[in-house]
Amino acid sequence: MEDNIDETIDAFETLKKEGLIRYYGISSIRPNVIREYVKRSNIVSVMMQYSLLDRRPEEQTLDLLAKNKISVFARGSVAKGMLSDKTAEKVKQKGSDGLLTYSYEELLAASEKLQLLAKNEQASVTDLAVCYILQHPALASAVMGASSLEQVKQNAALSTDRLPDGLYAQLQQITKPITYENHR
Repeated sequence: MEDNIDETIDAFETLKKEGLIRYYGISSIRPNVIREYVKRSNIVSVMMQYSLLDRRPEEQTLDLLAKNKISVFARGSVAKGMLSDKTAEKVKQKGSDGLLTYSYEELLAASEKLQLLAKNEQASVTDLAVCYILQHPALASAVMGASSLEQVKQNAALSTDRLPDGLYAQLQQITKPITYENHR
């Protein structure tokens, strides 16, 4: 919260002018910080948390970044595995206290709906979750964690196809938009 944005921008702009770096980006989910960097710096990318369960960037940040041709790298795109093919198991393990504004019961209900939709679409839950976030034109990549070679292989095989508008809307109905309470 106490980041000195002026000092940080000045340092990176100096490094760029001196030819020591070509490009730089930031890692932030805070709209107030992102807006300042967009206005006052030459960032080329922002890494931020974004998933079907954390749709806060849709509120204002993604469109601003797309308009300014700044790429987004999404982290947390499978929400600690709760948006993976082991969604129900992961919700029970990692979502027992809820997530953001979701209660445990809401996470379980979303998990069930996602599994059913994935089955109907002959896709995996992970594919749907990743394709959902990659749908926005600002998105350059989904940063995926892996704790085994098998997960690395599964991540590499994920689809990056554009979702049909109807499927995208169905996914939005399963989860809820969340607004930023702080950092506006």
